[in-house]
Amino acid sequence: AVNKERHFSCEDCNGNVSGGFDASVSQIVLCQNNICNQAHMNRVVTHELIHAFDHCRAHVDWFTNVRHLACSEVRAANLSGDCSLLNEILRLHFGLKQHHQTCVRDRAIRSILAVRNISKEVAQKAVDEVFESCFNDHEPFGRIPHNKTYARYAHRDFQNRDRYYSNI
Repeated sequence: AVNKERHFSCEDCNGNVSGGFDASVSQIVLCQNNICNQAHMNRVVTHELIHAFDHCRAHVDWFTNVRHLACSEVRAANLSGDCSLLNEILRLHFGLKQHHQTCVRDRAIRSILAVRNISKEVAQKAVDEVFESCFNDHEPFGRIPHNKTYARYAHRDFQNRDRYYSNI
């Protein structure tokens, strides 16, 4: 069960980090000095909730297995809105072919490097090894919620999930 006083913490953070998931205490940290607006806050909370979901579902070895971390970072970048077209345009990063995948890779590598003292090559290798399976894992949404409409569809699918399996 989630308790907002226990599982969420708002703190001042160093650097340009917007948030994090502390697996040792199962707590999401929101960097109040680096979150600039509600949309940014929504993306950070979603990103970190995906890590919390992975922590509960997949028993991620956050501290010693960089591939586990890479998978969760790929999933979080893919599903949180970090790589939305609008965000990428605001960052002046945009392209046509496979741009979403490129963004997810880059954001996952950046996130790994922010929390682990490893080389960029090691981070890239870990992301490359897990990318296909982790990019295609859309749980708990069932689809990539690219915008509010897709998020509503994902929520509708979630609400109706038992209906799909009741006749099997």
